[in-house]
Amino acid sequence: MIVTFLLNGEIVEVDTPPTQTLLDYLRETRDLKGTKEGCNEGDCGACSIMVTDATGARSLNACILFLPQLHGKAVRTVEGLAAPDGTLHPVQQAMIDHHGSQCGFCTPGFVMSMATAHLNGRTDHNEALAGNLCRCTGYAPIIRAAKSAEDAPIPDHVRDTPLELPNETQIPAPETSDALAQWCLAHPEGTLIAGATDVGLWVTKNFADRDGKLDEVAFLNRCTDLQKIDDQGDALRIGAGVTMTDVLAAVGDLHPSYAEMIRRYGSLQVRNAATIGGNIANGSPIGDNPPALIALGAILHLRQGDTRRDLPIEDYFIDYGKQDRKPGEFVEAVTIPKSAAALRCYKLSKRFDQDISAVCGAFNITVIDEQITDARIAFGGMAGTPKRAPLSEAALIGKPWSLETISNAAAGLRKDFQPMSDMRASADYRMEAAIGQLHRYFDDMNGNETDVLEVRA
Repeated sequence: MIVTFLLNGEIVEVDTPPTQTLLDYLRETRDLKGTKEGCNEGDCGACSIMVTDATGARSLNACILFLPQLHGKAVRTVEGLAAPDGTLHPVQQAMIDHHGSQCGFCTPGFVMSMATAHLNGRTDHNEALAGNLCRCTGYAPIIRAAKSAEDAPIPDHVRDTPLELPNETQIPAPETSDALAQWCLAHPEGTLIAGATDVGLWVTKNFADRDGKLDEVAFLNRCTDLQKIDDQGDALRIGAGVTMTDVLAAVGDLHPSYAEMIRRYGSLQVRNAATIGGNIANGSPIGDNPPALIALGAILHLRQGDTRRDLPIEDYFIDYGKQDRKPGEFVEAVTIPKSAAALRCYKLSKRFDQDISAVCGAFNITVIDEQITDARIAFGGMAGTPKRAPLSEAALIGKPWSLETISNAAAGLRKDFQPMSDMRASADYRMEAAIGQLHRYFDDMNGNETDVLEVRA
């Protein structure tokens, strides 16, 4: 298929297979080796680049970004960051001035993330750089460099304008959800690619593009009607194609605990690509979105051709690797309530930022006149699917809001779940952590400080 985009200000036209990554294209075809291959799974940020489309400029991971996702867009790599006359970009000069580079392997990714943040006027450097790993200088000189460049003028040459291309294209990229529905009926075993933060790893780690598993794919980045958030008064209907960056912005004031969890489970580069629909549809037992959505009482909207159906999101996850989705059916949207003052989400992982959870617990317990009237508790990492805790919930409802009630409900967790042991945690640790999170929720809702980042000895 033919893909056309801007690369460092130059129009390029590439005849590419659907799952060629931008990183491989840059390094192997264009000899642009400044963009580094580190983890090759979107964790380290060494491959970070700037991508500009109609919505603005974003930092993304080139290692799990497929070329068809770039059709009509503008890409800028570290080779295109300095001005045509060789003048360094302000963040490049700042990294030199503040000794922000040692071995240099991570530096191109850092400066591309910094340059994108600079272009967008962002000064929350810890968050903007959370997806870039440094093992040499540490972050102090890098953050100093980012701060020193805050007020520097934005170079005109990095203000890229995406291309205006005709809609006709060889790329399987439906323009509407109606067109997508028809494609799915015609390709019931096909693979839908939105942000590719999951499918990208199928290629880079499992080599799925070499065994025919990805012969039938459709790219959803042009399906704009799936990228909308509709305010329905007391609820938000979030299209499946909405990125986690936009989900975070939408829920930040409504559900701050959920928003804080979103900040942690994926870096900015990952959130800029990953979609809420993809995160739900892949059915991962360690996905952090589903427990929060289950605790919120979210409703999932599925579509097969012209037939639509709705179901509570917890009913979508049947067993490990198995979801309630028919051939040719796809996730169209999810609806969440705008109000849930009692919602709390607790993510436990070995690394604080952008790490896979050992246990992720989400709690939403309603208390009226010191009596528990409703309870929704869900966990990730405790079973083969994201799962509610029915016995623990039953032990709470109708009981007084007290430590004794919480302790009794905690015993119910041992019957609700039989977690497994793996490289992230043992089964015993997971169970004790889940029980601890329930107790943490009780303290949290009673006004006690429970955030380990805030508690001081």
